[in-house]
Amino acid sequence: MKTESKQSPNAGDQLFLSGRKCSIKGTRNWVLSHPGVPLVGLIFLVTFPFGAGIKQTVPRVKFSHKELLQAGSISLLVGPADGLHSQSLLLDEERARLLLGARDHIYLLDLDNLAKAPRKIHWPASRERVETCNQAGKNANLECANFVRVLHNYNRTHVYACGTGAFHPTCAFIEITGHREDEVFQLLLNTVESGRSRCPFDPLQPFTSVLSDKYLYAGTSSNFLGKDTAFTRSLGPPPDQHYIRTDISEDYWINDAKFIYAHPIADTFNPDDDKIYFFFREVSWEGNDKSIVSRVARVCKNDMGGLRSLTNKWTTFLKARLVCSIPGPDGVDTHFDELQDIFLLPTRDDKNPRVYAVFTTSSSIFRGSAVCIYSMADIRAAFNGPYAHKEGPDHRWVEYEGRIPYPRPGTCPSKTYDPRIKTTKEFPDEVVSFIRFHPLMHRSVHPLTGRPVFTHVRVDYTLTHIVVDKVLADDGHYEVMFLGTDVGSVLKVVSITQETTEEVILEELQVFQQHLYVGSREGLTQVSLSRCHLYGQACAECCLARDPYCAWDGHSCSRYIPASKRRARRQDIKHGDPAMQCWDTEDIIGRGQIEEKVLYGIQNNSTFLECNPKSQQAQIRWYIQRSGSEHREEVSYLINQYTCSHWNHQ
Repeated sequence: MKTESKQSPNAGDQLFLSGRKCSIKGTRNWVLSHPGVPLVGLIFLVTFPFGAGIKQTVPRVKFSHKELLQAGSISLLVGPADGLHSQSLLLDEERARLLLGARDHIYLLDLDNLAKAPRKIHWPASRERVETCNQAGKNANLECANFVRVLHNYNRTHVYACGTGAFHPTCAFIEITGHREDEVFQLLLNTVESGRSRCPFDPLQPFTSVLSDKYLYAGTSSNFLGKDTAFTRSLGPPPDQHYIRTDISEDYWINDAKFIYAHPIADTFNPDDDKIYFFFREVSWEGNDKSIVSRVARVCKNDMGGLRSLTNKWTTFLKARLVCSIPGPDGVDTHFDELQDIFLLPTRDDKNPRVYAVFTTSSSIFRGSAVCIYSMADIRAAFNGPYAHKEGPDHRWVEYEGRIPYPRPGTCPSKTYDPRIKTTKEFPDEVVSFIRFHPLMHRSVHPLTGRPVFTHVRVDYTLTHIVVDKVLADDGHYEVMFLGTDVGSVLKVVSITQETTEEVILEELQVFQQHLYVGSREGLTQVSLSRCHLYGQACAECCLARDPYCAWDGHSCSRYIPASKRRARRQDIKHGDPAMQCWDTEDIIGRGQIEEKVLYGIQNNSTFLECNPKSQQAQIRWYIQRSGSEHREEVSYLINQYTCSHWNHQ
């Protein structure tokens, strides 16, 4: 007798690429970095965000780390022999170089010649600091060293760098000048200074920083225990160095925060209105209830603090809640409360990037992750809306209904609003007092689609990081997400809407050399954004992959390149229907042919049945055909002999 299994095409085809543990960081430079864990993998998924409930998907195909190396899809640039422990990456596309901050070292790679050994600066913590760190009970290998966590371009010749310094943060300037043959790459020892409030003490503590107009904005802890969390501004061109921070005396400003991301975003065409937007999660108290909530906050870049109150403190600090939830029956939503990462996808208007956010659940019972998208218009609307008010520590936040002072608290001093007020030190006392006790906005910010564009539940990992690329395919533009996880994989996800309201973009945002640069404890890896040839040798396999980077060119599955003159290319991202795209190809014409594999067993003994189709989304069914019979029946029990068959294009 023999059995047969068949697999059917599935609209939600996906791709998994294996590697080592990693996570993602960057804006559009496609840099992946995780401080303390090994690098693992990449997955491609297709999602439909407008469906009801939580739609769970599985990868269509998987590739091992070895297969990716053999296919030339990944390459190791800096290996573990260098004692890496990657902490930060700075990609300079204009000069084709990549800086890597690691344990006790800073590496400089030439992206035009990746085979060239990287140059490096040895920057260890002092012996005294290491001994003190060890005596405090910290781990000698994972904590008591100088982990370089801050790398920012200061100007064309200098980079500002900070390291944990064995729980004694330290900062300095790096000089990078000259041509590649005689390039100067050195740490300027005369610029070494304390990194407190600029760099975290702990190499694994979440934090964020951004350098804008030579000022460093950072969200981190400012003490050894990691309890005093604050958002600060330091550096600055002399003599205008104004150190500003959030108010430590009021825990409803920022309480036990985990900072995620910060970026300057212009609100109007007047530079005096420019703001720094930053994202974090914190512990919030509502009466006696303690919970973790996610926030978006902003401060004015020209904030100089108050004159009599809030001296050297932000006088324009406002925050609002970010909500990412799935609507449920009877108004009971499933909330993803803990913000993990932010990515700003540029648009034609640099004042209105699309905000991608990764969230996880805070429940110990239900474990899941989600990606929500927000618009800057909705974020600004929350900050222009009503303020929240709290009568006392045992009360809840409610909408403030009293009189709002002038100028509106949170407004930047500029000619746009009142030319008489030139600095925050000229704000009336009632404005400063109001914002001190009303930093929270009453209205929350909800996602554009009203729900997540991607959810991942009932799996043994959670999402942690994200970068996004806008890709032009044959049937439109798609936003491809690369999502890092906490167990070692990177998901490559394309979210497909069935709506017809997609904005027409006039230009495609390209990434440097079409690569990801992945940093981890194990090394620095270059990963190709596409690996089309691994999907298969048939048109249907290429079509079912539904990868915006790939198309069938008539001979093979290859990189899709937009061209003004249409060529013989087959691609269907929205539907993934090979019957429509590949109807005249041999793999579709011969799709009824079944590949058989026959095993023989001894009667009354067990025989192990195994069928490993290429697609993990195939539906497997077993059929038994007994000796002397032409009839096949579906079975789910042990048999003597079987055939495992599946369509060769799935």
